[in-house]
Amino acid sequence: MNGKMHSETGAFSSDGMRAEILNPFVHKLELDNTYDKIKTAIFTVILLPFRVIVICYLIVTAWFLACIGLYGLSEEDLRRKPMTGWRRALKPLICFIGKMSYLAGGMAITIRGRQASRQEAPILVVAPHSSFLDSCIVYATKMSSVIVRKESMDNYVGKLINYTQPVYVWRDDPNSRQNTIKEIIERATSKEDWPQVLIFPEGTCTNRSCLITFKPGGFYPGVPVQPVIIRYPNARDTVTWTWEGPGALKLLWLTLTQVHSSCEIEFLPVYYPTEDEKRDPKLYASNVRNVMAKALGVPVLDYTYDDCKLAARAKQLGIPGATAAREVSELRGQLGLERSQLELQLAAQGSRARWVAPEEFAQRLGVPYNAQSQRLFDIFVQRASGMVYFPDYLLCACFLSLQHSSIAQLLSYAFKLYDQSCGGRLNLSSFEEVATRCLGLCQEDALHTFRQADLDEKGYITYDEFISYAQKKSELSFIFASDTSHHKPKAQ
Repeated sequence: MNGKMHSETGAFSSDGMRAEILNPFVHKLELDNTYDKIKTAIFTVILLPFRVIVICYLIVTAWFLACIGLYGLSEEDLRRKPMTGWRRALKPLICFIGKMSYLAGGMAITIRGRQASRQEAPILVVAPHSSFLDSCIVYATKMSSVIVRKESMDNYVGKLINYTQPVYVWRDDPNSRQNTIKEIIERATSKEDWPQVLIFPEGTCTNRSCLITFKPGGFYPGVPVQPVIIRYPNARDTVTWTWEGPGALKLLWLTLTQVHSSCEIEFLPVYYPTEDEKRDPKLYASNVRNVMAKALGVPVLDYTYDDCKLAARAKQLGIPGATAAREVSELRGQLGLERSQLELQLAAQGSRARWVAPEEFAQRLGVPYNAQSQRLFDIFVQRASGMVYFPDYLLCACFLSLQHSSIAQLLSYAFKLYDQSCGGRLNLSSFEEVATRCLGLCQEDALHTFRQADLDEKGYITYDEFISYAQKKSELSFIFASDTSHHKPKAQ
């Protein structure tokens, strides 16, 4: 049987109608039966070592050639003018070796259509972006210049990336976006013979179930672009690398233990922008996305990289409904659930039932029992009971309302939500609920934390007591950061 790729949630398209597709940031890969497991184990022993050795040899060879080609050139030289002469003549050889490294791993790369020249289309727009293996597009496009995070250069493939004469992005630099757009415009409109600029406008990896919002950076120059689509038509999807799913090493292992896999790269006709699109990069990006989605046969969804970060942060902390954070936010908006109503629901929680059925869930929200409220219920439902633990919904709603605030502020609500007496005092059981849902702690770490914070051994702690304790612990410093998207909760 084939591996399964599925999602815990659905999603909504930009017009508010339900799109029966996968959550774009979730990928689940399973070895379905004993046969698959035995086959994978056998190929791990007899096939994987050989492939790894050959691939390493090819990559080292390509890296060595890149080092030769870059000899005597500084980073500033690479950004000032395009390579010429013998340095440029090395590119076809490096591309050939790169393609051979994929073939050595059992992946055949098929190219359809014709790559336009730089004069026809200075920019190549590639989607969907779903895997680190998408890097094969660099070899397939004769080493076009990629948009790359500067921190990604601190590894052994840095020389190969530098050989494409990339456009650098410092993702945490507040001026990086403007500087990147400026450099893309300069490259695309230059009279010099630069390589084509290659962009992945989605900005993050998805599971290819849809095309998410295209970032407009590559469309600011207002020049023609060539859309390029990538497919992986394999029986088992061992390449998709999303925020929730198998890690890179597991995917690489499972891919290299397949007898054969394939990647299809298709060059679509050059897209020439209208005057309106030249004036509006977002419109230009949206229309190109529509063309690519039609060619792929998938819908478009207005999800962004920021939505991905929000879901990742929620999952990291243990927030209920984390992977559907964007959808929960959309549903709340469609149901007219504003912040003021959330405050009323929080205030009334203590005197109400904690477990609710679908109709009561809608009643508690003060909204009609319809498709939207049912979908919101389904996101938080406990399968064993068929009911929703209402504090879990309220906590997720608080997280979305306070997403730019510190975790400490979220905790102030959580202490009230999970205390059945509504006094803001949590016993061990209630604190474990909060710690696993707001702090990303496991049960053992939550128990240890509770015992340390309960100095008087009263059997409960208040919010103020916990905050006082947390302020003295460096491993809990993330609680007080105003933006924890780059801070991972640490277990004690």
